[in-house]
Amino acid sequence: MPPADTYIRHALLLHGAGAGGWEWNLWREVLHARGIETHAPDLQPAAVGLEATTLADYREQARAALAALPRPRAAIGASLGGLLAWLCGDLADALVLVNPLPPAPWAGEAPARTWPARVPWQREARLASTRRAMPDADEAATLYALRRWRDESGAVLSEAVAGIEAPRPDCPCLCIASHGDTDVDPRTTARFAAAVGASLIALPGSHVGPLLGRDAARAAAQAADWLSAR
Repeated sequence: MPPADTYIRHALLLHGAGAGGWEWNLWREVLHARGIETHAPDLQPAAVGLEATTLADYREQARAALAALPRPRAAIGASLGGLLAWLCGDLADALVLVNPLPPAPWAGEAPARTWPARVPWQREARLASTRRAMPDADEAATLYALRRWRDESGAVLSEAVAGIEAPRPDCPCLCIASHGDTDVDPRTTARFAAAVGASLIALPGSHVGPLLGRDAARAAAQAADWLSAR
């Protein structure tokens, strides 16, 4: 058994586009029960405004937050946060990527898409659309998310979907892919994981299901088990 001081004891949790640190609430409980302290910040728009915020702005926030945590430390990210975690990989001792937006060249497998300067997810949030986005969540989780969606920078999404070149970090990596993900094709996540030598866990559910769905606790426990084995 490795020395106790080599176990992951701290983790930065990076949320997806239009969300916030709140989407990690259940994962934080599971990780804390396993002895892993967590930090789940809300990514902040640049001083010049959300419409002018770029992926580099979020990347620098994520890197600074991770660098502030004691080692050994993990970066855990979902969707856009998964890409940001990958871009912090040189500062991490382990990575967990949940339905991540992939870097180039795998980003090129997704259909091209355009975004307005400000994506109005908060203003246009509706219960029906939130239910469609979270088909595997219970009503309480759906209402909780509905009240917390936020607008997002179209520039950030455009950059991320276009594909970012990033070297493979040296640390171990786990990818979690949901079978029912309609935002990031789980087959793309599987190909990405195979190409970079990452472990892969395939789960049922939606894009946000591993964090907000009925089986989120199981997903968090599987990620915690994987971290404990590193």
